[in-house]
Amino acid sequence: MEKRVVITGAGIVHALGNELDEFWGNIVAGKSGISKIEGFDAEEFPSQIAAEIKDFDPGDYIDRKEAKRMALYTQYAIVSSLKALENAELELTDEIADRAGVIVGSGIGGIEVFEEQVGKLHKRGPRRVSPFFIPMMISNMAAGNVAIYANAKGPNLNTVTACASGTSAIGEAFETIKRGAADIMIAGGTEAAITPSALAGFGNMKALSTRNDDPQAASRPFDKDRDGFIMGEGAGIVILEELETARARGANIVAEIVGYGASGDAYHITSPAPEGEGASRAMQAAIDRAGIDLNNIDYINAHGTSTPLNDEYESTAIKNVFGEHAYELKVSSSKSMTGHLLGAAGGVEAIVTAMAVKNDIVPPTMNFNEGGKGCDLDYQPNKAGEKEIKAALSNSFGFGGQNACILLKKYED
Repeated sequence: MEKRVVITGAGIVHALGNELDEFWGNIVAGKSGISKIEGFDAEEFPSQIAAEIKDFDPGDYIDRKEAKRMALYTQYAIVSSLKALENAELELTDEIADRAGVIVGSGIGGIEVFEEQVGKLHKRGPRRVSPFFIPMMISNMAAGNVAIYANAKGPNLNTVTACASGTSAIGEAFETIKRGAADIMIAGGTEAAITPSALAGFGNMKALSTRNDDPQAASRPFDKDRDGFIMGEGAGIVILEELETARARGANIVAEIVGYGASGDAYHITSPAPEGEGASRAMQAAIDRAGIDLNNIDYINAHGTSTPLNDEYESTAIKNVFGEHAYELKVSSSKSMTGHLLGAAGGVEAIVTAMAVKNDIVPPTMNFNEGGKGCDLDYQPNKAGEKEIKAALSNSFGFGGQNACILLKKYED
């Protein structure tokens, strides 16, 4: 009999809250975490707003001396992972440690460390570069440090699939348990890329909204007046367990993960494939993996970036996969409130999707007034709704044409 995989805990670090209940409450209320950037002077940048974390203190979880030797994205990952374990009421003792693994995705890694140390190199010479530069910056260090802090000695890796990284991590963790390589997986995404170089790079490629005078209305997925995404930062981590392992310890099961699909556009480094062809295949693969009837899927947490091409092509992809049922589905983009967390987006949105399934609540797409070209689905505009959600998809699509989707369903014995 094939193994079943369930979500038993979640941990979050985000501008909308560093505790799960607070974060979810703000999502349901339609609150925005987007504001003027305060971490550095952004006045000369085309986009000057982001979902920036302003109250993060790792001190309760990470020794302050150790924290100084970690990039911020790693700190976010450790704190959210330990919070997820607390939420799952799970301790990885030595007896189970070798059956517990970690997959944490990050699209960029320690970019603020890179900026700082390269600046020192050019201004003060090679001897001033920190000996911790490389182990702080590289993108696998979040997963490596999470394992150290959590005592997880099973499979350990990181996924780098741009903005699909967090969903890729959860999907691969799901498959790791399904094939019997682990019983427990800590999985999700983390990112801390609100830095001058990242903001300049995304801004100069015209990917970001420049609605600087109205930050909370700037992220407007599927709306005809959308003009780009808003950067966000933080981490979203879930605890996945093999069902019998979870049952044996009396775990509280949030939702069951039943499908994972991945695809490549093989088309362009930044633009999605026309008509969302690659996205369609990823969604279909997740549905096929789950063996679920299309009509039993009630909600899609869309990638929904608030960029012109993504929102149009994702809507088209949903229609291609679901046919007439696409118009009966609820679709929403939590990025309208959270901003786009890049490699962490999928981790955060997996939590939103799991909570939606558990609570039968459809999160809103804020700032939606009128659909843009091809955007004619039910995007749950501006207010959360109540609806029985038997199953739900969470979509993530990244630069390089890398697509990942996971399918969650309400847990039943």
